[in-house]
Amino acid sequence: MLISLLRTVIMYIAILIGVRLMGKRQISQLQTSELVVTLLISELAVMPIQQHDDPLWNGLIPMLVLVVCEIVVSLFMLKSGKFRQAVCGSPMVVIENGRVLQDQMRRLRMSTEDLFEELRLAGAFALEDVAYAIVETNGKLSVLKKASADSLTPKQAGVKAPSEALEVVVVSDGHISEHSLKLCGKDPHWLREQLKFQGADLSDVFIMTARTDGRQLIIKKQPKKG
Repeated sequence: MLISLLRTVIMYIAILIGVRLMGKRQISQLQTSELVVTLLISELAVMPIQQHDDPLWNGLIPMLVLVVCEIVVSLFMLKSGKFRQAVCGSPMVVIENGRVLQDQMRRLRMSTEDLFEELRLAGAFALEDVAYAIVETNGKLSVLKKASADSLTPKQAGVKAPSEALEVVVVSDGHISEHSLKLCGKDPHWLREQLKFQGADLSDVFIMTARTDGRQLIIKKQPKKG
C-alpha cells in the first residue's frame, strides 16, 4: 500500500512538472497535438502506479519524451504557419453575413443543436443577431453579433468611460502576496502604510485588493461563531 501511495505522489509531481513545462495554454485551451499528449500522459501515469513490478522509469521516460515532443512541435508551429495548419487545422466559418453555411457544418459534423448551444454560450440567443460565427482550431465558437444586436459601447454612445484599472488581491486571509503587489506597482511598505491609515492589522484582514489607479478595498475577517 505504501509503495502505491509513493508511486502515485511521484507520478503526480511528474505530471505537474510536465504540464508546467508545456505552458499555461495546455490548461485552458487544448489544440489537437496538446490533447493527444495529455491523453497519452494520463495513460502512461497509470501503468507504473498499478504495476509495482515495473520500474518508475518505464513511465517517466516516455512522459518526458512526450513533453519534449510537444515543446518541439509548439516551436515549429511558431515558426511555420503551414506546419501549424497541418497539425491544428484552420478556423472554419459556419455563419457568414447571417447565413448558415451548411456545407461547413457537415464537414465539421456539427449538428444544429450543437451550433445553437455554442451560440447561446457566446451570448447570442437569436440566429438573426449573428453576423459571423467561426469554429476555432481548439473547437470553440467565436461569435460576432450584428451591430444592431450588439451592446452599445461608451465610445459609440459618445460617453467618456472611466480609465481601465487592474485590481488584484494583495492580502488573502492575512497573508501578503508580493507577486500581486508588483502587478499593481506597489510594495509591502505601501501596504502596511495603507493598513495603518485604515487602522487595520494584517492578521485581521480577510481580503485586501489594490488597483493600479491607487484605490484599494479592505474586508476584515468575521468573528468565528460560537
